Amino acid sequence: MCRWLAYVGEPRLIEEFLYEGPHSLTEQAQHSHKAKLGVHGDGGGLGWYGKPATPGLYRDAGPAWADPNLRELTRVIESHVFFAHVRASTGAPNLGVNCHPFRAGNWLFMHNGQIGGFHQIRRKLFAMLSDTGFNSIVGGTDSEVLFQLMIGNGLYDDPQFAMRRTVEDVDKLRRAEGIKEAFRATLAVTDGKAIYALRWASDKAAPSLYLNRMQNGALAVSEPLDEDLLSWWAVPANSLLHIRYGSDGTVVEHREAFIETSAA
Repeated sequence: MCRWLAYVGEPRLIEEFLYEGPHSLTEQAQHSHKAKLGVHGDGGGLGWYGKPATPGLYRDAGPAWADPNLRELTRVIESHVFFAHVRASTGAPNLGVNCHPFRAGNWLFMHNGQIGGFHQIRRKLFAMLSDTGFNSIVGGTDSEVLFQLMIGNGLYDDPQFAMRRTVEDVDKLRRAEGIKEAFRATLAVTDGKAIYALRWASDKAAPSLYLNRMQNGALAVSEPLDEDLLSWWAVPANSLLHIRYGSDGTVVEHREAFIETSAA
């Protein structure tokens, strides 16, 4: 499993969230409290927005806590929207192309979890992609396939619909193939204006997701960055969040129920 964070709000130095504090993202990569795997050393990545509409992207297959280039970038980059991710592989090789976030145009995507039975249905999932989506895949993760399926389902025009439709399609295929292994996901997408974050699973064990409505911004994370439990709201399973930073300096957050799980 993986650990990730997504920020929207007034521009902040990214270093603050990746390296500072008692349970920063790079600390989580070494000592996770909420994940099945305590160490997440199979790569890391960063996606951020500046003046261009297309976000910057940095990914490396090495352990994030030992990456001097990541440390140097986060020390000087301020951004109003950014994603950061540390990876613990569930099967795909430890390569840079398999590290999150993934980028398409001015959109970013990242994911924690896995499609149960992915290799059993991988070819059929590929068949659901457009030629453009298929040709855009360069790695071997189920996460990248999910991203391209969402794009094909209208992510650029209606993110909530695309996320819902994609999860429904994948779960329906899993059930048709008789796969018992669960499909679990916390994932996030952004166009640099708003963050859409999902916590969902086909069983009753959805990966953790928390939200912190901080001063002049909001932070969605796999697990809290500190021990101030009153600041972190545990997002319920089967929930889709839409988080936007308003022009008046306030966080606008909307939660809606996602599709029902297929678990009995």
